[in-house]
Amino acid sequence: MEKLKVGVIGATGMVGQNYIRLLNNHPWFEVVYVAASARSAGKTFKEAVAGRWLMEDTLPVQLENIIVEDATNVAAAKKHCDFVFSAVEIDKQAVKELEDAYASNGIPVVSNNSAHRHTSDVPMLIAEINDHHLEIIPSQQKRFNNDKGFVVVKPNCSLQSYMTPVYALIKAGYPIQDMIVTTMQAVSGAGYPGVSSLDMVDNVVPYIGGEEEKSEIEPLKILGDIRNGEFESYKGINISAHCNRVGVIDGHMACVSLKFSERKPEIEEIKEIWNDFTAIPQELDLPLAPKQPVIYMEETDRPQPRKDRNLDKAMAVTVGRLRECNVFDYRFVGLSHNTVRGAAGGGILNAELLKARGFLNRQV
Repeated sequence: MEKLKVGVIGATGMVGQNYIRLLNNHPWFEVVYVAASARSAGKTFKEAVAGRWLMEDTLPVQLENIIVEDATNVAAAKKHCDFVFSAVEIDKQAVKELEDAYASNGIPVVSNNSAHRHTSDVPMLIAEINDHHLEIIPSQQKRFNNDKGFVVVKPNCSLQSYMTPVYALIKAGYPIQDMIVTTMQAVSGAGYPGVSSLDMVDNVVPYIGGEEEKSEIEPLKILGDIRNGEFESYKGINISAHCNRVGVIDGHMACVSLKFSERKPEIEEIKEIWNDFTAIPQELDLPLAPKQPVIYMEETDRPQPRKDRNLDKAMAVTVGRLRECNVFDYRFVGLSHNTVRGAAGGGILNAELLKARGFLNRQV
């Protein structure tokens, strides 16, 4: 199989570096183009990330001397890329305009950014949950006046730690009426240099700007449907979120309480639903898809970020502590790797799904 030629826009940042790391030796995609801000443009990639390469893996040798381009130079990307991953760290409106510029020029954009999450014709994708939302792409392409470019985004990283287990229950015939979520989010979610160590050591910060709003609104689009060429939010669930920053490097955890709107499943049935759950990425055997998207752990003190965040290529959601709730029906703990499943890995899985569905093809 001839690999698709990929660009990473925002390649020098933390998420961009994770894309570079995870795409190294990918069976379907080859990074041939990197771009960043004007201050990095013209340097070799090795020079641009000197002293701030944050990955545990070394910089891929084949990319050391690639020249970093200006992320705003869409014409240059078009010459080299079949599609791009967007991880630019600039003002939200500027991100939106830049991603639109790529799509308008016929370049598909798989984005890690939040700018387009609420755009009415842009899919916000968790590959195991709402692959059918890709059906809206032709309508979006009409807006861009071409049949090649489009934008697909992934949701907030903390949602990954509980949305797939919740969806598995809904799909099994147990709709949820109310949900309270308390997240404990790793410091890497703030990027680099992120939160000061003086704020995080011996401390918990009970506020992350915008996170609670995202946690309460984004699931409704993910669980929603398409009506008249636009997304219609899911109406059947009320969500209350508390978001906290904790002194963990990687791994977002969520404590979730659920109230079912109709019948209530038994605990053992819930565990069986989770352990047996698979979806389109598993059916298609996509390269970065976890073999088991939801892993239930019986130990009373699991999951834990340090022990469980890397399970199944760091792409699985690990759940545990399922038990009765004194206020709602049940409560559980979920965990996912925020910079892999919740960021670059989730973006790559979305791209794999797009390729498998015929939306990504050779252009150069």
